[in-house]
Amino acid sequence: MSQQLRGASAVVGVAESDLGVVGSDMSPVDLMAQASVRALQDCGLSLRDVDAVFAASSQVRFGPMMLTEYLGLNPRYFDGTQVGGSSFMSHLAHAQAAIHLGLCEVALIAYGSTQRSVSRTNASPTDINPYEAPFRPVMPVSAYALAAARHMHEFGTTREQLADVAVAARAWAAMNPKAWDRSPLKREDVLGSRMVSDPLTVGDCCLVLDGGGAMVVTSAARARDCRRSPVYVLSVGEAIGHGSISNMSNLTTTAAAVSGLRAYASAGLSAKDVNLAILYDAFTITPILFLEDLGFCAKGEGGPFVENGGIAPGGRLAVNTNGGGLSYNHPGMYGLLGMVEAIRQLRGEAGQRQIDHCEIALAHGNGGVLSSQCTALFGTAATL
Repeated sequence: MSQQLRGASAVVGVAESDLGVVGSDMSPVDLMAQASVRALQDCGLSLRDVDAVFAASSQVRFGPMMLTEYLGLNPRYFDGTQVGGSSFMSHLAHAQAAIHLGLCEVALIAYGSTQRSVSRTNASPTDINPYEAPFRPVMPVSAYALAAARHMHEFGTTREQLADVAVAARAWAAMNPKAWDRSPLKREDVLGSRMVSDPLTVGDCCLVLDGGGAMVVTSAARARDCRRSPVYVLSVGEAIGHGSISNMSNLTTTAAAVSGLRAYASAGLSAKDVNLAILYDAFTITPILFLEDLGFCAKGEGGPFVENGGIAPGGRLAVNTNGGGLSYNHPGMYGLLGMVEAIRQLRGEAGQRQIDHCEIALAHGNGGVLSSQCTALFGTAATL
């Protein structure tokens, strides 16, 4: 992405749908629409202002069409890119480009999932890989367990360090009224929970919940007339490394190393400039991998970086301040909810968990089995 797009568009509205367990009478599109209306109310715009729709869901084959029909929209531009949990960072990149080219002016990005209410099997069907299936992996957790085991073997990362990722997430969640699980969590609790796919226990795995979110993006010029202070899109970097875990060239290095470099280059920034990192935490190994691949620490040093509260409140870096997918909410694909938290922190609206001097936030999305990686950088007006 070119530096000429830096700050040319802004996020002006964000919202979550109802979260947790919404019940069998709600559909994924209901949640998309609910979050969309709330996000528009957040910025003072209406459905009449929306001329672009971006949507993806593992439960809805034709997201943009279904949401457009539901809301009675007539968009000039639409996009249903589906690359898993990072889809919404991709949507943001595509919306930014479309706004810059004059293809649209007000873009709505939305997601919804009822995976908890309808059961995970029905919500997220697994693609069967004929080359991996004979080994009977428990997907997706077995894929992430492979990465965790390799990281432990290669760099000496410990199960205790993995557990500390979950403990940190719970400490942040304790300050978030919307978090699903705010109960105290200790390292021993994670280590002692049921093993799912060695070395990952239940405590190393994200929540399985219903939920959704939405964000409204528009040009920087129009953003100045909206209700909330704009949060500017500084850059987005995208990369795909593989589809199946058996084709990942290096289990300890993800395509985030590429998406991050692309995002930093376009924004003219580096990891040292980032005040807040929202890192996709479907499993405890992923923040460790992304801290390394996105330049917050050297390869192999992610375990010591997170150890003993390194990413907890008061630690060396604020990471997943809403509680992340491990304690706040993980509705199948988490990327959009992560960006919602980044925007709220930059607007100073995070309440008890608000971090000081938050001017630049990174939100990173992961899709598939460490397959697609998308990195978004946001900034306040002071960063332009």
